[in-house]
Amino acid sequence: MSTTATAFDKAVFQRAADGVLRSAVDAEQPVAGVVAMVTDRDGTVYEGAAGQRRLGGDAEITTDDVFAIFSTTKAITATAALQLVEEGLLDLDRPASDYAPEIGDLQVIEGFDADGEPILRAPRSYPTTRQLLTHTGGFGYDFFDEKYARLAGEKGQPSVITASKAALTTPLLFDPGERWQYGTNIDWVGQVVERLRGQRLGDVFAERIFGPLGIENMSFVLRDDFRSRLAEMHARNADGSLTPMDFELPSPPEIDFGGHGLYGTVGDYMKFIRMWLNDGAGEHGRVLRKDTVEMAVRNHLGDLPVTMLPGVIPSLSNDAEFFPGQSKSWSLPFMINNEEAPTGRPAGALGWAGLANLFYWIDRENGYGGYWATQILPFGDPTSFTKYMEFETAFYRVLKG
Repeated sequence: MSTTATAFDKAVFQRAADGVLRSAVDAEQPVAGVVAMVTDRDGTVYEGAAGQRRLGGDAEITTDDVFAIFSTTKAITATAALQLVEEGLLDLDRPASDYAPEIGDLQVIEGFDADGEPILRAPRSYPTTRQLLTHTGGFGYDFFDEKYARLAGEKGQPSVITASKAALTTPLLFDPGERWQYGTNIDWVGQVVERLRGQRLGDVFAERIFGPLGIENMSFVLRDDFRSRLAEMHARNADGSLTPMDFELPSPPEIDFGGHGLYGTVGDYMKFIRMWLNDGAGEHGRVLRKDTVEMAVRNHLGDLPVTMLPGVIPSLSNDAEFFPGQSKSWSLPFMINNEEAPTGRPAGALGWAGLANLFYWIDRENGYGGYWATQILPFGDPTSFTKYMEFETAFYRVLKG
């Protein structure tokens, strides 16, 4: 990893990036509002906002606005787990049921019988925390998996957005380690963290991650000071128009879900990205050791591929994939692109996304990371995702001169 960030022309990128944000708001199928930022190891080098908090409203979106950040929560939960590994309290390769015993009660669903009842069997093994972190634990999401969608539709299995304990207790879709499948694995990691710390996950974050990073505007609770500057959720309609949804996650939630559920600002997420650029060091203290960071960002998925996310519930997700046709693997907190991406992101860089079309990348080689935030469902929104790719491409075009 480079010790200094590669220099780039901030003024040139400012003009290019501002143009991308404006084009997202002015598109034929527009986003309501967008906030985007880029950081180097020392601080934010670009921040921009365009559009409105609520389509048709009178409040302009600002860089200080609060977003439901959905699955960009996951890497923070992984960080909390890695702290436990450093302290010798968590063995990534022991069954996670040793820490969260309810996992040991779960069975594998093989399908449904003629009466529509699930066909269940005992798993050949129980997922380890490493398998949960790499999404090989056996769990899925109903909006990406037909069996889970059927359990929700026919058997009343609660959605993860209920943030309820019942939403966690789904059967496994396959024996742990067989394949990569994106789902509630990290929510279970959150349960492991809570049991070992004896605290709610949000309290663990506040004390051990947000404090050292100087993060003040991130919480599982939709605080009163958040509500007044909340970027609102919108649904993309079949004709490409947007409708405000008046959607909020339960606050306070029954359970702090490790896989989603945080509200926060993009500026505060940049502090988290900077920690990964700085080998675990935060503005007010160290979050992870350098050797832990270097271990965590390696490929822990082996030869298993990260695959497309199939949109099973159209209101929540389209079919979606980063860099189709290219090889992708998984570290402990992040996806890894194994080849240079079409945007210019180098091979070995890190990144992921959140359901409401939030996207980020972390380029430790060059010393930069970025985040793009909208509040639109379904995931894989043609405008938001395409404009994010343009935003990242513009960055690398300027970086490479």
